[in-house]
Amino acid sequence: MTGLWVAVAVVLAALVAVAVSLAVRSRARPGPRATIENLSDETTFDRDTGAVRSVQRADLLIDRDALAEIWTPRHLERLARTYWRFLTHVTLGLIRVRYSPQGRTVVLLFSPLRLLTFQAPEYEMDATRGLVRWRIERGLLVARRGRDGAGYLQIEVARRPGDTSERQTLHVEVGVVNFYPAIASGLSLWLYNVTQSRIHVIVTYGFLRSLVRLDLAESRVGRFSEG
Repeated sequence: MTGLWVAVAVVLAALVAVAVSLAVRSRARPGPRATIENLSDETTFDRDTGAVRSVQRADLLIDRDALAEIWTPRHLERLARTYWRFLTHVTLGLIRVRYSPQGRTVVLLFSPLRLLTFQAPEYEMDATRGLVRWRIERGLLVARRGRDGAGYLQIEVARRPGDTSERQTLHVEVGVVNFYPAIASGLSLWLYNVTQSRIHVIVTYGFLRSLVRLDLAESRVGRFSEG
């Protein structure tokens, strides 16, 4: 139970950080290179199993040449890194990501407070679709049932085949699938909904909106580095 209360405190602190950080970041941003449309959220909770599925989507309208330039495995890896960078920035550095050959660990300031740990990312990419997936191992925010790869976080991008227009659509989805939140199972679903779930949607919306600048971070691992 102690771990659950720590998780609740972490989520509440992060909620304040998110609100403050988003307010500051909205004041001055570089000009966009793309435009965003059709931002949406679909979050469901399976009361029989306790699993959460949360997917946020958006369409980015991008110049054809710019999209062709970034449609590579290397840029897919950079997109994944951009997500983690955004998570740290938007929480004012309270939440950080540790990298290792075995996977990724999301911590509150220091490694002992491990909120989520993930297996190493899996990548898929072809001419019209790209995907990066991190399977969930464990962490303070994960109920026992959801450990050891039962659920996952993924980012998926898709482009329309045969589209030759000057401005093309890049569909982006960020999904958490088959996730078992410790707060919902150990305390209450209501508390999970007003804290961790709400934070996730706010942060993901902010991440999707940030992609209009096409400012993709350099990978920390460099799995698909050129040369």
